[in-house]
Order: sequence, then structure tokens, then C-alpha cells
Amino acid sequence: MPFVFIIDFEGKNPVVLPVEKAHQTILWKTPGASNVQTDSKKAEFHYWRMFPESFEAYRRKFNVVMKHILNGDTYLLNLTQPTPIETNLNIEEIFYLSRAPYKVLLKNCFVCFSPEPFIRIENGQISSFPMKGTIPADTDKAGETLLADSKELAEHNTIVDLIRNDLSLVAENVRVEKFRYLERIYTNQKDLWQVSSKITGELPADYPDRIGEILYKMLPAGSVTGAPKKKTVEIIMDAEQYERGYYTGVFGYFDGKNLDSCVLIRYIENQNGRLIYKSGGGVTFMSQPETEYNEMLNKVYVPVI
Repeated sequence: MPFVFIIDFEGKNPVVLPVEKAHQTILWKTPGASNVQTDSKKAEFHYWRMFPESFEAYRRKFNVVMKHILNGDTYLLNLTQPTPIETNLNIEEIFYLSRAPYKVLLKNCFVCFSPEPFIRIENGQISSFPMKGTIPADTDKAGETLLADSKELAEHNTIVDLIRNDLSLVAENVRVEKFRYLERIYTNQKDLWQVSSKITGELPADYPDRIGEILYKMLPAGSVTGAPKKKTVEIIMDAEQYERGYYTGVFGYFDGKNLDSCVLIRYIENQNGRLIYKSGGGVTFMSQPETEYNEMLNKVYVPVI
């Protein structure tokens, strides 16, 4: 039976619905399918204000992470934080206005306009597309600078290795098909370059009957946790001091044979009428707190041109 699903970061509050009933709770769009009739604009974008935590507050959490890195407990950790925002739009209006490969609205809860696939399954082949590395596209050579950055290269290598290991839990002949390619993200604030890779493998013939098992073994997504995954998630809980909720979870659509899914990043949550944007980035032993803080803020945007 075709279905859609949303799984939160901790896996405590999953939502799984038959496709024909999902529109009552979830609006969604993937590159190949959707349950919305049109993306015509429902409103106009007028203003956008953000109220991030102070750099000093962020640095205290960064230091907790760095202590664990230097102790050898983790060697890559995705540190995230909430940022209150104000805009003239509500989350449903943002859903219709935004442009992204994946869009998800859990009604009255959150909107997500994600550039990052989680896993795709097409005719027995499983693919994942970890995204690590972000820079403002404000100069002609910004993309080259990002690809040449040694910290970003080390971070990307770590995530590619982690995802390759995750895929090996469910698939055979796992390989890196495409390594470190640039994608341009258009936003209301500034355009960004982001770096992704493509990793693939072959699933067993009975994979349609094991979709839940395949997802369970892959979660939580490696690109928004770190490595080693289990210990890193424990450190995240201690360092971040807030609940991610559905942020950095996954959304997906299964048509009975093929599956497409995304990581729930670029995410705005409705907390009793107050809008909270959640964002972050990967921290390694080469990270500088100022750079990571700025990357977190660069990701507080909506893809409206």
C-alpha cells in the first residue's frame, strides 16, 4: 500500500499515513510526486527578522562538543540550535511560496523545504545523498573555496564513510558513485553553495516487504548526527539542551515499489504561534566557533526569490 511517513529525530512520534488520507494531515512534494495541486502563491513575502542566541551562548555549547572531540568520543558532530524568527507569513503560506526539491507541511506543526535527499529506492537500487559543506555564493570563486577547504573536505569524507557503512547494513555492492558536487541554493537572504555526494547499493529482491526495517537501520540520518553515530547522538542530547522534535528527522513517500525521502532540514516550527527556525552544522577538531556560528545563521532562510 502506498504511504507517506514522517519520523522525528528520536523516533518517538512517527506519523505514517496511506497516501489517499495524508492530505488531511500532511502536505508534501518530492521531485517526482506530490499531494498538492499547485504551487501558486497564496501570499507575498514582506519581511523576515531573526533573533539568534548570542555567540557567547553558542560558544559554550560548542566548547562542550569540542571537549568530547578532543577526548575521542566523537570526531564529527552536527551541532544545531533554535532561532526565533518573525515574518508576515504563516507556515502554510511559506510551504506554498518556497521552492525546494522537497517540501513538507505537518499542519499546525512545522514546514520544511529541504534540499537534502535521505534515501531513494528505485528498482532495487538504494541511494543516499549526504550534504556537508555550505558557503554563501557571494563571490565568483565561492564554490571553489568551499571545495578547497580542508575542514570541509574532512567533514565530508567522514559523512560519506558513515553513510556508506549505513547502506552496507541493508545493501550489497555499496559504492560512492559521485563525490563532492556543488548545488546552488536560492534564498530570500543570500544564495548558498552546498556540497553533496551520491552513494549507492543493491537491495535484496524482497526489499518492498522490508521498508520499515531498512529505514530503522539507517536512522537517524548520519549527515545530521555525526560519527560514531550512537555516541554522537548522546553528546548531542547533552550539548544542545533543546528538543529537535521533527527537525533532522525524515519524510518519505513509498509508492509500493519505489521510495523517495528527505532529511528534515531548513525547518520552521510553529510553537503556539511563535515561529522557531532550527539550523546547525558539523563540528570537527578543525572547527572555529565563529565560523560554525555564522554557518548556522546562514541557514536561517526561506527559498523565496
